[in-house]
Amino acid sequence: MLSLNITKSDIETLNYERFHHPSPLVKKRMHVVYMKSQGMPHKMIALACNVSLNSVTNFIKIYNKSGLKGLRSFYYRKPKSQLEAYCSSIEEEFEKNPPLNSAEAGAKIQAMTGIKLCPSRVRAFMKYLGMSFRKMGHIPAKADPEKQAEFLENTLNPLIKLAQQGLCLLFFVDAAHFVLRPFLCSLWCFTRVFIKAPAGRQRFNVLGGINAITQKLEYYVNETYINAESVCEFMRNLRKKYPLIPIYLVMDNARYQKCKLVMNLAVELNIKLVFLPSYSPNLNIIERLWKFIRKKVLYGKYYENFKLFKNGISSCLNLINQGQYQEELKTLLNLKFQTFQIHKT
Repeated sequence: MLSLNITKSDIETLNYERFHHPSPLVKKRMHVVYMKSQGMPHKMIALACNVSLNSVTNFIKIYNKSGLKGLRSFYYRKPKSQLEAYCSSIEEEFEKNPPLNSAEAGAKIQAMTGIKLCPSRVRAFMKYLGMSFRKMGHIPAKADPEKQAEFLENTLNPLIKLAQQGLCLLFFVDAAHFVLRPFLCSLWCFTRVFIKAPAGRQRFNVLGGINAITQKLEYYVNETYINAESVCEFMRNLRKKYPLIPIYLVMDNARYQKCKLVMNLAVELNIKLVFLPSYSPNLNIIERLWKFIRKKVLYGKYYENFKLFKNGISSCLNLINQGQYQEELKTLLNLKFQTFQIHKT
Protein backbone atom coordinates (compact mmCIF):
# COMPACT_ATOMS: atom_id res chain seq x y z
CA MET A 1 0.00 0.00 0.00
CA LEU A 2 1.30 3.46 -0.95
CA SER A 3 2.13 5.45 2.17
CA LEU A 4 1.59 9.19 2.68
CA ASN A 5 4.06 11.35 4.60
CA ILE A 6 2.13 14.46 5.60
CA THR A 7 2.28 17.15 8.27
CA LYS A 8 -0.59 18.48 10.37
CA SER A 9 -0.31 21.97 8.83
CA ASP A 10 -0.48 20.49 5.32
CA ILE A 11 -3.65 18.60 6.29
CA GLU A 12 -5.24 21.89 7.33
CA THR A 13 -4.18 23.50 4.05
CA LEU A 14 -5.55 20.56 2.05
CA ASN A 15 -8.86 20.77 3.88
CA TYR A 16 -9.19 24.44 2.99
CA GLU A 17 -7.96 24.38 -0.61
CA ARG A 18 -10.02 21.33 -1.62
CA PHE A 19 -13.00 23.72 -1.42
CA HIS A 20 -11.49 27.14 -2.14
CA HIS A 21 -8.66 26.78 -4.69
CA PRO A 22 -9.63 28.49 -8.00
CA SER A 23 -8.53 25.53 -10.15
CA PRO A 24 -10.99 22.57 -10.32
CA LEU A 25 -8.10 20.18 -11.04
CA VAL A 26 -6.13 21.33 -8.01
CA LYS A 27 -9.29 21.03 -5.85
CA LYS A 28 -9.65 17.43 -6.98
CA ARG A 29 -6.01 16.67 -6.17
CA MET A 30 -6.41 18.25 -2.75
CA HIS A 31 -9.54 16.17 -2.11
CA VAL A 32 -7.73 12.94 -2.99
CA VAL A 33 -4.71 13.60 -0.81
CA TYR A 34 -6.83 14.88 2.08
CA MET A 35 -8.99 11.75 2.03
CA LYS A 36 -5.84 9.63 1.93
CA SER A 37 -4.58 11.50 5.01
CA GLN A 38 -7.79 10.46 6.78
CA GLY A 39 -7.02 6.79 6.16
CA MET A 40 -9.62 6.11 3.47
CA PRO A 41 -8.90 3.28 0.98
CA HIS A 42 -7.99 4.11 -2.62
CA LYS A 43 -11.12 2.57 -4.13
CA MET A 44 -13.38 4.70 -1.93
CA ILE A 45 -11.33 7.83 -2.72
CA ALA A 46 -11.57 7.13 -6.47
CA LEU A 47 -15.34 6.65 -6.22
CA ALA A 48 -15.91 9.75 -4.06
CA CYS A 49 -13.73 12.03 -6.21
CA ASN A 50 -14.79 10.55 -9.56
CA VAL A 51 -11.22 9.74 -10.64
CA SER A 52 -9.43 6.55 -11.62
CA LEU A 53 -7.33 4.47 -9.23
CA ASN A 54 -4.24 5.46 -11.24
CA SER A 55 -5.04 9.13 -10.67
CA VAL A 56 -5.34 8.56 -6.92
CA THR A 57 -1.92 6.92 -6.93
CA ASN A 58 -0.39 9.64 -9.10
CA PHE A 59 -1.72 12.48 -6.92
CA ILE A 60 -0.32 10.86 -3.79
CA LYS A 61 3.05 10.34 -5.50
CA ILE A 62 3.08 14.00 -6.59
CA TYR A 63 2.52 15.08 -2.98
CA ASN A 64 5.18 12.74 -1.61
CA LYS A 65 7.69 14.08 -4.14
CA SER A 66 6.88 17.82 -4.27
CA GLY A 67 4.38 18.55 -1.48
CA LEU A 68 1.57 21.09 -1.84
CA LYS A 69 3.55 22.97 -4.49
CA GLY A 70 3.46 19.88 -6.67
CA LEU A 71 -0.31 19.52 -6.30
CA ARG A 72 -0.75 23.14 -7.38
CA SER A 73 1.48 22.73 -10.44
CA PHE A 74 0.51 21.61 -13.92
CA TYR A 75 2.45 19.21 -16.07
CA TYR A 76 1.02 19.65 -19.53
CA ARG A 77 3.32 18.69 -22.36
CA LYS A 78 3.62 21.51 -24.84
CA PRO A 79 4.45 20.17 -28.30
CA LYS A 80 7.15 22.03 -30.19
CA SER A 81 6.43 23.50 -33.57
CA GLN A 82 8.30 22.24 -36.63
CA LEU A 83 9.22 25.87 -37.19
CA GLU A 84 10.81 26.39 -33.77
CA ALA A 85 14.32 26.45 -35.21
CA TYR A 86 13.31 28.99 -37.87
CA CYS A 87 11.48 31.48 -35.62
CA SER A 88 14.11 34.22 -35.63
CA SER A 89 14.65 34.18 -39.40
CA ILE A 90 10.91 34.10 -40.17
CA GLU A 91 10.28 36.90 -37.67
CA GLU A 92 13.03 39.00 -39.26
CA GLU A 93 11.57 38.44 -42.73
CA PHE A 94 8.01 39.28 -41.65
CA GLU A 95 9.25 42.37 -39.82
CA LYS A 96 10.74 43.67 -43.07
CA ASN A 97 8.03 42.39 -45.41
CA PRO A 98 4.68 41.80 -43.63
CA PRO A 99 2.52 39.32 -45.57
CA LEU A 100 -0.87 40.39 -46.87
CA ASN A 101 -2.62 37.18 -45.82
CA SER A 102 -2.05 33.67 -44.48
CA ALA A 103 -1.63 32.24 -48.01
CA GLU A 104 1.25 34.61 -48.73
CA ALA A 105 2.74 33.95 -45.30
CA GLY A 106 2.51 30.20 -45.85
CA ALA A 107 4.26 30.50 -49.22
CA LYS A 108 7.09 32.52 -47.65
CA ILE A 109 7.46 30.02 -44.82
CA GLN A 110 7.58 27.12 -47.27
CA ALA A 111 10.19 28.89 -49.42
CA MET A 112 12.37 29.56 -46.36
CA THR A 113 12.00 26.22 -44.55
CA GLY A 114 10.58 23.66 -46.97
CA ILE A 115 7.69 23.09 -44.53
CA LYS A 116 4.16 23.42 -45.88
CA LEU A 117 1.42 24.39 -43.42
CA CYS A 118 -2.33 24.72 -43.80
CA PRO A 119 -3.73 28.29 -43.47
CA SER A 120 -5.00 27.72 -39.90
CA ARG A 121 -1.56 26.58 -38.72
CA VAL A 122 0.07 29.52 -40.48
CA ARG A 123 -2.23 31.92 -38.62
CA ALA A 124 -1.55 30.15 -35.32
CA PHE A 125 2.19 30.39 -35.91
CA MET A 126 2.02 34.11 -36.70
CA LYS A 127 0.05 34.68 -33.48
CA TYR A 128 2.73 32.69 -31.65
CA LEU A 129 5.32 35.14 -33.01
CA GLY A 130 3.25 38.02 -31.60
CA MET A 131 1.75 39.15 -34.90
CA SER A 132 -1.86 40.13 -35.42
CA PHE A 133 -3.97 41.09 -38.45
CA ARG A 134 -4.02 44.91 -38.41
CA LYS A 135 -5.26 47.52 -40.81
CA MET A 136 -2.45 49.58 -42.35
CA GLY A 137 -2.31 53.26 -41.52
CA HIS A 138 -1.17 56.03 -43.81
CA ILE A 139 0.82 59.19 -43.40
CA PRO A 140 1.31 62.05 -45.85
CA ALA A 141 3.84 61.03 -48.50
CA LYS A 142 5.93 64.13 -47.79
CA ALA A 143 6.11 63.56 -44.03
CA ASP A 144 9.67 63.34 -42.72
CA PRO A 145 9.92 60.98 -39.69
CA GLU A 146 13.44 62.19 -38.92
CA LYS A 147 12.39 65.85 -38.76
CA GLN A 148 9.41 64.87 -36.61
CA ALA A 149 11.65 63.01 -34.16
CA GLU A 150 14.04 65.99 -34.00
CA PHE A 151 11.17 68.44 -33.43
CA LEU A 152 9.73 66.21 -30.71
CA GLU A 153 13.02 65.94 -28.86
CA ASN A 154 14.39 69.46 -29.26
CA THR A 155 11.25 71.62 -29.30
CA LEU A 156 8.06 69.95 -28.18
CA ASN A 157 9.25 67.91 -25.18
CA PRO A 158 11.10 70.89 -23.60
CA LEU A 159 7.93 73.03 -23.95
CA ILE A 160 5.84 70.28 -22.36
CA LYS A 161 8.22 70.22 -19.38
CA LEU A 162 7.93 74.01 -18.98
CA ALA A 163 4.13 73.74 -19.05
CA GLN A 164 4.17 70.91 -16.52
CA GLN A 165 6.21 73.13 -14.21
CA GLY A 166 3.64 75.94 -14.56
CA LEU A 167 6.09 78.26 -16.32
CA CYS A 168 3.94 78.68 -19.43
CA LEU A 169 0.68 77.69 -21.09
CA LEU A 170 0.99 75.30 -24.00
CA PHE A 171 -1.89 74.92 -26.47
CA PHE A 172 -2.18 72.61 -29.44
CA VAL A 173 -4.16 74.56 -32.05
CA ASP A 174 -6.05 73.49 -35.15
CA ALA A 175 -9.29 74.16 -37.02
CA ALA A 176 -12.05 71.64 -37.68
CA HIS A 177 -14.62 72.18 -40.43
CA PHE A 178 -17.76 70.18 -39.66
CA VAL A 179 -19.95 69.82 -42.75
CA LEU A 180 -23.65 68.99 -42.52
CA ARG A 181 -23.64 65.56 -44.14
CA PRO A 182 -24.00 61.94 -43.01
CA PHE A 183 -21.01 60.54 -41.10
CA LEU A 184 -21.14 56.81 -41.77
CA CYS A 185 -19.63 54.35 -39.33
CA SER A 186 -19.55 50.63 -38.49
CA LEU A 187 -21.93 49.29 -35.87
CA TRP A 188 -23.33 45.99 -34.60
CA CYS A 189 -26.61 45.32 -36.39
CA PHE A 190 -28.75 42.49 -37.84
CA THR A 191 -29.09 44.06 -41.28
CA ARG A 192 -27.39 47.01 -42.95
CA VAL A 193 -28.62 50.29 -41.45
CA PHE A 194 -29.27 53.40 -43.53
CA ILE A 195 -29.49 56.98 -42.28
CA LYS A 196 -30.92 60.01 -44.04
CA ALA A 197 -28.57 62.39 -45.81
CA PRO A 198 -29.44 66.08 -45.22
CA ALA A 199 -29.34 68.45 -48.18
CA GLY A 200 -26.81 71.26 -48.42
CA ARG A 201 -23.17 71.65 -47.47
CA GLN A 202 -23.33 74.13 -44.57
CA ARG A 203 -20.23 74.21 -42.39
CA PHE A 204 -19.71 74.81 -38.70
CA ASN A 205 -16.08 75.79 -38.13
CA VAL A 206 -14.22 75.45 -34.84
CA LEU A 207 -10.77 76.92 -34.26
CA GLY A 208 -9.63 75.25 -31.07
CA GLY A 209 -6.69 75.11 -28.73
CA ILE A 210 -6.36 72.28 -26.21
CA ASN A 211 -4.33 72.98 -23.08
CA ALA A 212 -1.60 70.33 -23.00
CA ILE A 213 -1.73 70.02 -19.20
CA THR A 214 -5.30 70.75 -18.06
CA GLN A 215 -6.91 69.45 -21.30
CA LYS A 216 -9.28 72.42 -21.24
CA LEU A 217 -10.45 73.53 -24.67
CA GLU A 218 -10.37 77.16 -25.79
CA TYR A 219 -12.22 77.74 -29.05
CA TYR A 220 -13.63 80.19 -31.55
CA VAL A 221 -16.51 79.26 -33.90
CA ASN A 222 -18.13 80.63 -37.04
CA GLU A 223 -20.25 79.45 -39.98
CA THR A 224 -18.19 80.93 -42.84
CA TYR A 225 -14.44 80.34 -43.00
CA ILE A 226 -11.48 80.13 -40.67
CA ASN A 227 -8.90 82.67 -41.83
CA ALA A 228 -6.14 84.90 -40.48
CA GLU A 229 -8.68 87.22 -38.81
CA SER A 230 -10.19 84.21 -37.03
CA VAL A 231 -6.77 83.21 -35.69
CA CYS A 232 -6.14 86.79 -34.54
CA GLU A 233 -9.48 86.89 -32.72
CA PHE A 234 -8.67 83.56 -31.08
CA MET A 235 -5.27 84.88 -29.87
CA ARG A 236 -6.79 88.10 -28.51
CA ASN A 237 -9.36 86.12 -26.53
CA LEU A 238 -6.64 83.83 -25.21
CA ARG A 239 -4.39 86.68 -24.08
CA LYS A 240 -7.35 88.48 -22.48
CA LYS A 241 -8.16 85.34 -20.49
CA TYR A 242 -4.52 84.69 -19.50
CA PRO A 243 -2.93 88.19 -19.36
CA LEU A 244 0.34 87.45 -17.55
CA ILE A 245 1.69 83.96 -18.19
CA PRO A 246 3.73 83.13 -21.34
CA ILE A 247 1.65 81.35 -24.00
CA TYR A 248 2.88 78.95 -26.67
CA LEU A 249 0.69 77.82 -29.55
CA VAL A 250 1.64 74.65 -31.43
CA MET A 251 0.07 74.73 -34.90
CA ASP A 252 0.47 73.49 -38.44
CA ASN A 253 1.71 75.47 -41.43
CA ALA A 254 -1.65 76.59 -42.84
CA ARG A 255 -1.23 79.84 -44.77
CA TYR A 256 -3.79 81.73 -42.70
CA GLN A 257 -1.78 80.89 -39.56
CA LYS A 258 1.70 81.49 -40.92
CA CYS A 259 1.08 84.96 -42.33
CA LYS A 260 2.33 88.43 -41.39
CA LEU A 261 -0.96 89.51 -39.83
CA VAL A 262 -0.98 86.60 -37.40
CA MET A 263 2.75 86.64 -36.69
CA ASN A 264 2.84 90.40 -36.04
CA LEU A 265 -0.11 90.17 -33.64
CA ALA A 266 1.56 87.26 -31.86
CA VAL A 267 4.61 89.43 -31.23
CA GLU A 268 2.37 92.26 -29.99
CA LEU A 269 0.51 89.92 -27.60
CA ASN A 270 3.73 88.15 -26.55
CA ILE A 271 2.41 84.80 -27.78
CA LYS A 272 4.97 82.37 -29.17
CA LEU A 273 3.94 80.48 -32.30
CA VAL A 274 5.52 77.04 -32.68
CA PHE A 275 5.04 75.57 -36.14
CA LEU A 276 5.04 71.81 -36.57
CA PRO A 277 7.17 70.14 -39.26
CA SER A 278 5.26 69.90 -42.53
CA TYR A 279 2.69 67.09 -42.75
CA SER A 280 2.77 66.20 -39.05
CA PRO A 281 -0.83 65.85 -37.77
CA ASN A 282 0.40 63.04 -35.50
CA LEU A 283 2.23 65.61 -33.37
CA ASN A 284 -0.88 67.72 -32.75
CA ILE A 285 -3.05 66.18 -30.02
CA ILE A 286 -6.09 68.28 -30.93
CA GLU A 287 -6.45 66.14 -34.07
CA ARG A 288 -7.46 63.32 -31.72
CA LEU A 289 -10.10 65.56 -30.15
CA TRP A 290 -11.76 66.28 -33.49
CA LYS A 291 -12.06 62.54 -34.14
CA PHE A 292 -13.51 62.11 -30.66
CA ILE A 293 -16.18 64.77 -31.30
CA ARG A 294 -17.15 63.19 -34.62
CA LYS A 295 -17.51 59.84 -32.90
CA LYS A 296 -19.60 61.25 -30.05
CA VAL A 297 -22.08 63.42 -31.93
CA LEU A 298 -21.80 62.84 -35.68
CA TYR A 299 -21.16 59.19 -36.52
CA GLY A 300 -24.35 57.41 -37.50
CA LYS A 301 -26.56 60.38 -36.52
CA TYR A 302 -29.05 62.31 -38.64
CA TYR A 303 -29.61 66.02 -38.00
CA GLU A 304 -32.72 67.37 -39.69
CA ASN A 305 -31.32 70.88 -40.07
CA PHE A 306 -28.15 72.89 -39.61
CA LYS A 307 -29.28 74.37 -36.29
CA LEU A 308 -29.60 70.93 -34.70
CA PHE A 309 -26.27 69.91 -36.23
CA LYS A 310 -24.54 72.98 -34.84
CA ASN A 311 -26.14 72.57 -31.41
CA GLY A 312 -24.98 68.96 -31.23
CA ILE A 313 -21.36 69.97 -31.79
CA SER A 314 -21.59 73.00 -29.45
CA SER A 315 -23.06 70.85 -26.68
CA CYS A 316 -20.19 68.40 -27.02
CA LEU A 317 -17.63 71.24 -26.81
CA ASN A 318 -19.29 72.50 -23.62
CA LEU A 319 -19.43 69.01 -22.09
CA ILE A 320 -15.71 68.58 -22.75
CA ASN A 321 -14.93 71.70 -20.71
CA GLN A 322 -17.37 70.65 -17.98
CA GLY A 323 -15.40 67.42 -17.50
CA GLN A 324 -18.12 65.12 -18.84
CA TYR A 325 -15.57 63.06 -20.81
CA GLN A 326 -12.67 63.49 -18.42
CA GLU A 327 -11.76 59.81 -18.11
CA GLU A 328 -11.94 59.15 -21.85
CA LEU A 329 -9.93 62.25 -22.75
CA LYS A 330 -7.32 61.64 -20.07
CA THR A 331 -6.07 58.68 -22.07
CA LEU A 332 -6.83 60.04 -25.52
CA LEU A 333 -5.04 63.37 -25.03
CA ASN A 334 -1.96 62.06 -23.28
CA LEU A 335 1.33 63.57 -24.37
CA LYS A 336 2.58 60.48 -26.15
CA PHE A 337 3.06 60.90 -29.86
CA GLN A 338 2.85 58.43 -32.70
CA THR A 339 6.07 57.92 -34.60
CA PHE A 340 6.14 56.13 -37.91
CA GLN A 341 7.86 53.14 -39.38
CA ILE A 342 7.15 53.40 -43.09
CA HIS A 343 6.57 50.14 -44.95
CA LYS A 344 8.16 50.24 -48.40
CA THR A 345 6.42 48.05 -50.96
